[in-house]
Amino acid sequence: MPDKSLEELERIDRTSVVGSVIEQLEGLIFGGFEPGEALPSEGKLAEALGVSRLTVREATRTLAARGLLEITQGRRARVAAPNGALIGDFFKMAVRRDQRALLDLLDVRRALEVHIAALAASRATKSDIADMEMSINVMRAAEDESEVFHGADVRFHENLAAASGNRMLVFLIEAFADPLRESRLRSFAGHRARGGGIEDVIQQHQAILDAVKDRSPKAAADAMRYHLRQTESDLRTVLQGVPKPEPKDSEE
Repeated sequence: MPDKSLEELERIDRTSVVGSVIEQLEGLIFGGFEPGEALPSEGKLAEALGVSRLTVREATRTLAARGLLEITQGRRARVAAPNGALIGDFFKMAVRRDQRALLDLLDVRRALEVHIAALAASRATKSDIADMEMSINVMRAAEDESEVFHGADVRFHENLAAASGNRMLVFLIEAFADPLRESRLRSFAGHRARGGGIEDVIQQHQAILDAVKDRSPKAAADAMRYHLRQTESDLRTVLQGVPKPEPKDSEE
C-alpha cells in the first residue's frame, strides 16, 4: 500500500532547501493527515523530495517546535493535535516580564469573552450549563483565596467558551489558562484591597450564568463586560506600586 500523499510532493530546488521542505510538509499536515497519524518515514520523504534524510529531520524538528508534529525517538513523526501551548507561552512570558501586561491580556479577554458570553446564551446545552454551575459550586465550597477557588474560576471561563460552540474560541481561552491564573491571583489581591470578598466575585459569575440560562445574549454580554470592568479596577489597584520595566539601552 503506497504511503499517503507522497505522490503530491515535488522535488526540491537546492535554494532554501529546509524552508522548502517545511513548506511542503506543512501542506501534507494540513491537507491530508489527521491528528495522531504518522508521516511517511524520513527515508521515503527524503527520496520523494530529493533531499537528504538530515534535511528532512531538521524540517520535522522545526515543525515539532511549532507544535505541528510530535517526535518520539525510534518512531515516525506524528501529526500533533491542535493545542494552545505556543500562544499560552507567549502570554505567560509577557506577563512574567512585566506584570502590567495583565492589563493588555484583559483587553484581549474583553474582545473575546464578551462575545463568548453572548454566543453561550444562544447556544449553551444543558450539559454546558451544568458544567458552569459545578464550577461556581466549587468556588463557593473552596477555602478563601485557595488554589481550588482560582482554578474553578478559570474553569468557569473555559466552560463558558465551550458553551459558545466555537472550537477556536475554546482553543484561545484554554491557551490563556496559566496567565489567567496569574491574573486571578493579582486581581483578587486588588479586590481585597478595595474591600471586596469572595462572594462579590462569585456573584459576578452567577450573573453571567443566569443570563445564559435566560437565553439573553445582551444580558450575558453586559454581565461579562461588568465582570471584566471590575477585574480591571482590581488589577489597577494591585499594580499601582509596580514599576515599569527599564527600557533597554539602544545601540548607537
